[in-house]
Amino acid sequence: MLVGEYGGHTWQPRHDPLSVLVQTILSQNTSDVNSGRAFESLMTAFGGWEDVAAADVDKIAVSIRVGGLGKIKAKRLKQALGEIRRKRGKLELSFLDKLPLAEARGWLKQLPGVGTKTANCVLLFSSGRPALPVDTHVFRVAKRLGLVDFKASMEQTHGLLESTVSPEDVYQFHVLMIEHGRRVCQAQRPHCPRCVLRRLCPSYEKFMVKSAEMGMIQK
Repeated sequence: MLVGEYGGHTWQPRHDPLSVLVQTILSQNTSDVNSGRAFESLMTAFGGWEDVAAADVDKIAVSIRVGGLGKIKAKRLKQALGEIRRKRGKLELSFLDKLPLAEARGWLKQLPGVGTKTANCVLLFSSGRPALPVDTHVFRVAKRLGLVDFKASMEQTHGLLESTVSPEDVYQFHVLMIEHGRRVCQAQRPHCPRCVLRRLCPSYEKFMVKSAEMGMIQK
């Protein structure tokens, strides 16, 4: 149904794994537009990842300030790049493609500031591997649709959804859930009356009653 509503999505490589890691760290707590600008600014300010790894945190922070939380993200980037170089002897992550999925994810999660979501983003977006990232949109929509229990944590939801969704559908599922969360199944005021999944959604009636009581029905 979501494919019919938003169109199909086929995986295409975005960048190499290391670049995706940097992009994902920059995307934390900001919009895609701002994180994209921060990435481009970082690329312009430095000649390559070796230069970023060797740079002072304050200089990195200045180059990515458009994305917000510049000092925090700069520190995370420098730590992650430093750890990759320490473990591998060079700044590259292409070797992850040769590892089993769980092992590749585990290796990434050993890096400073890298959790399951960030690791899954690297594996999915750079190589198309069936690692399912759960952001706030996916988390919210999955719970409302009853795909996972409302008591499930975000960490648990990663595993639950990944074990449920067919590997060949992981990318499209991820993209469509985010699209639906942004357009219709919004956090504060979901547009339930025009949701294509309303007949299947166990939360539909509850939200409609609540919205009617509060005068919040969105059309």
